[in-house]
Amino acid sequence: MRAYFENAREHRFDLDRLFVLLVTEDFCDTQSMAAMLEDEGVEGAVFDETAREEWFDRRGLAEYTHLIPAASHAQTSFGLLYLWANEHFEYGMFIDDDTRPHPDHDFFGTHLENLGHEGELPAVESDEQWVNVLYQAENDLYPRGYPYAAMDEDVEVGSEYVEDVVASQGLWTNVPDLDAVRILMDGDLRGQAQTRTTAEDFDGDFVAAAGNYLTVCSMNLAFERAVVPAFYQLPMDDNRWEVGRFDDIWSGLFLKRACDVMDAQIHNGAPLCRHDKAPRSTFEDLQNEVAGLELNEHLWEIVDGVGGDAESYAGVCRAIADELADGDYSDWTNGEFLNHCGEYMQDWLSCLDALRSRPVQRQTVTTDD
Repeated sequence: MRAYFENAREHRFDLDRLFVLLVTEDFCDTQSMAAMLEDEGVEGAVFDETAREEWFDRRGLAEYTHLIPAASHAQTSFGLLYLWANEHFEYGMFIDDDTRPHPDHDFFGTHLENLGHEGELPAVESDEQWVNVLYQAENDLYPRGYPYAAMDEDVEVGSEYVEDVVASQGLWTNVPDLDAVRILMDGDLRGQAQTRTTAEDFDGDFVAAAGNYLTVCSMNLAFERAVVPAFYQLPMDDNRWEVGRFDDIWSGLFLKRACDVMDAQIHNGAPLCRHDKAPRSTFEDLQNEVAGLELNEHLWEIVDGVGGDAESYAGVCRAIADELADGDYSDWTNGEFLNHCGEYMQDWLSCLDALRSRPVQRQTVTTDD
């Protein structure tokens, strides 16, 4: 975070515009995290598991604590709830702790500029209805979550007048965001991949054309408040099917479907960040991913067929949630997990409704709210 704050200062971005929410665990040093924010002169709050539970309790929402899974990257959903509960926040940004901003990119300023973009942008589509966000590179990489059945696609790049960007996905250099199978195919046993990406692999910003899906990675992402209902990160890792690692991927499917219905776009490209993924067992990642691999091949097709007559992001999410909760997916490995996700998405919308009825005010740096 200090690197991002330094980037803001170098590019004359006013840090007073930021409120930083650090989502962490009970075993982490939250006092030092809060002290870091205070030392940097940045407003914010630090929430470990205990503080999150207290946050729900104080609002009479203890029945919704299950929405935030234990020890999971999907705890980013708590950030969405916090944003939703504080009505003055117009935008949110996700930043992972293993990334750094590129010095020549105004990280915060570029994301906000993207969200306000109006004008022509390249619009990418394929005969598989999937856009590889790494399509500009010459290394034939496919990012984590890209369906195997959609590979070897024929790509067409047109142009589209863009006037309602609701999410800005910055891409990443150094360690590419690949799944474990693709990392193993690249010959790496430490979870990183031998092939690396550089700034030269990204040749300008683009959108995925309507009716086409793309992987959405939350390590470098900004979004408008309005999309929060359609952006739940799902109960990953903390479930009896042991499905993990698809939180931002599947929420990205919901968001892209909602964008298509609402005639909005996801901007892709700058600002770049450097992904310095720590070494870890590729086989451990594979074990976390394999339980959901078959579902990932099919979920987008379910999503693509519902919510077309909705009039809001919440309406699209409601249609997807109901479809998942009531569907029969027994032909697929761990198909019941999709029913589980649908039920949690229904609870997500109920929680957002409850928060809307009892908004809270902006807080200062603390270890809770």
